[in-house]
Amino acid sequence: MELRTDLAIEAREIAGEEISGVDFKEYSENGLNISRLTVKTDRAGQLLHKEKGTYITVDLPPLTDNFANTDKRLETIGREIRRLLPVNGLALVCGLGNVEITPDALGPKTSAQVLATRHITGELARATGLDRLRPVAVLTTGVTGQTGIETGEYLLSITKKIKPTVIIAIDALASRRLERLGCTLQISNTGISPGAGVGNHRTKINSETMGIPVIAIGVPTVVDTVTMAIDLLDLKNETDANQIKAKLSPDGRKMVVTPKEVDLLIDRASRLISMSVNYALHKGLELEDLAMLV
Repeated sequence: MELRTDLAIEAREIAGEEISGVDFKEYSENGLNISRLTVKTDRAGQLLHKEKGTYITVDLPPLTDNFANTDKRLETIGREIRRLLPVNGLALVCGLGNVEITPDALGPKTSAQVLATRHITGELARATGLDRLRPVAVLTTGVTGQTGIETGEYLLSITKKIKPTVIIAIDALASRRLERLGCTLQISNTGISPGAGVGNHRTKINSETMGIPVIAIGVPTVVDTVTMAIDLLDLKNETDANQIKAKLSPDGRKMVVTPKEVDLLIDRASRLISMSVNYALHKGLELEDLAMLV
């Protein structure tokens, strides 16, 4: 039976922790528990249903708890993002998702708080003291149902025009466990499949399709109801799982569960990710400086 999750650490739990071709490391910094999972072989990727590459998982305090823009934990997350980035060049930050649907609004709300600097050049940069900033372009893609354009098509056309050296894609994710909603951040260098969290797979956005590195960042905001039921009831039998699926997904209609405080979760998660991305991109600037610029 297949349990739906976008989190590599949960995929490892499902497949079994002793998988050949996978490196796994855990460590702590500034009070955050961090795991780094690296899928090294095609076989391991097939078992985990994940692309080869690095997946960093950060366990967070509940995002319904407040935090300051100068919280040192943001620096920790920013450094984890920075390790996956090319050293120089234009970065394209894109917020994926539908701002009209709260659990899917993480990408658009995050990109709105990322510092765009591509236009700040030459004398303007020197006169304002912003000549140390890395060039960054920011956009919100919307969803195909709104635009009629595949997100991958949109990003590829922009990439060909402005020629960034990296894409940072931010999107809401799905977890298999309720306790991970709003308490987990995943960063990976394997790209992203828009809509995968709610079973609406679109063209993948990765280094193969875009021609440049793609860093994906997300927080789980939903749990698939079938996955949740199978997990809570600890079903091992395929027949029992199929019966649950038939009851919870009548006529193939898929349902997801999200916390009642999801609006607060999205607001705080978008602020956390945007400040961490700003810190990762603009080396040499402190969080206090970045908070004033955004």
